[in-house]
Amino acid sequence: MSSELIDTSATVKNDALNKNNGDWQPDLLRNKLDERYVEIRGLTEKICQPLHPEDYVVQSMSNASPAKWHIAHVTWFFETFVLKEFNAAYTTAFPQYDYLFNSYYVQAGERFTREYRGLLSRPSVQDVYNYRKSVDDEIRTLLQRVEEARLRELAAVMEIGFNHEQQHQELMITDLKHMLSINPLNPAYQEKSLPEDRIAPALDFISFEEGLYEVGHDGGAAFSFDNELPRHRTFLEGFELASRLVTNAEYMAFMKDKGYENQVLWLSDGWPVVESEAWEAPAYWIKNEGEWHQKTLYGLQKVHPQDPVSHVSYYEADAYARWASARLPREAEWEVAARQCEIKGQLAEDGVFQPVASNETSQNGLYQIYGSVWEWTQSPYTPYPGYKPLEGALGEYNGKFMANQFVLKGGSCATSKTHIRPTYRNFFHPPLRWQFTGIRLAK
Repeated sequence: MSSELIDTSATVKNDALNKNNGDWQPDLLRNKLDERYVEIRGLTEKICQPLHPEDYVVQSMSNASPAKWHIAHVTWFFETFVLKEFNAAYTTAFPQYDYLFNSYYVQAGERFTREYRGLLSRPSVQDVYNYRKSVDDEIRTLLQRVEEARLRELAAVMEIGFNHEQQHQELMITDLKHMLSINPLNPAYQEKSLPEDRIAPALDFISFEEGLYEVGHDGGAAFSFDNELPRHRTFLEGFELASRLVTNAEYMAFMKDKGYENQVLWLSDGWPVVESEAWEAPAYWIKNEGEWHQKTLYGLQKVHPQDPVSHVSYYEADAYARWASARLPREAEWEVAARQCEIKGQLAEDGVFQPVASNETSQNGLYQIYGSVWEWTQSPYTPYPGYKPLEGALGEYNGKFMANQFVLKGGSCATSKTHIRPTYRNFFHPPLRWQFTGIRLAK
């Protein structure tokens, strides 16, 4: 995606807020929205290009969804929150899809059981693509015809839809990885060779001064979700943040030192999970002829010692940090450290959906602060002071999940560059491992 897409987001937000803007150019905004819509929707279909028809329908666990469901759900999102809201004459040709492809929006109607999405052999993959094309045609027509008085409002909802689809693009990649990992033939999503001579930089700790900091999104031109608001003050003691991510080699040292057997290192909620799941390594790692290998989207490969460790739960990240005489960073610490860094790194635009070592020039002493792996923080996912969710069904997007989860920062190799920012708050339950989740230490 081009950097112009970031400018589009700012244009949409500015026009929505500055209603007396003398430079208001509705035709330009219509064309920008159309351009971005086509590009983001096209990326979803590009992700699906390597798939066989059978790959679209498998649901490998309750936390994952079939690729077919993802591409239908994001289409349902635009149909429900854009077409039905901004085109009074619109009538869906697929009324039954409201039930099948709603996810968790209670105010939008009844929903099909999440755990059974993989049982939906019908509609077919082709039916879903026909549905997608139908909605795409209607959306693009609407963008050119919607009355100017509602264009700003439409643009704001479209921007949420763009970011929503980007989230599902990342979920598709990680869900496909989990699905393929179960197959004993170790099939590859794509064929790709990674360089063997990659090296992680030396580990250092970067110091940050104590002080009263402002954190959270400023509510300005650039897009944000409601859970990033409002900007507020928080006091931080002086802290240190690791210059790079924890590597596979370092994590293997934890394993060799019987880290998975030392109950003292584990939180009380985490230890029963280690025992019941028989964890002895990160997800997707298997012993093959005495050596650790990992299942990747490019088939079974040896664990490269210099790459960032990935697919570890919050419990594992916390236990490793204790073993390393450190801790996980707080969300505000991570944001303060990262916000002066350019958003660059191993992100989805690279097309390499496997975290790899990088010794590119650091920013403020920090390597791979964006991309590669989502970084666990020790901060629970809770509302900021003064938080208010959006009104209506879109208000269910973030706020109702603010319990029993932890915040992750920075994006991963499956996150789009135009989707991540220092204030972005990802969140997952502590036992989960199927996302590209890793570790950066703090002290």
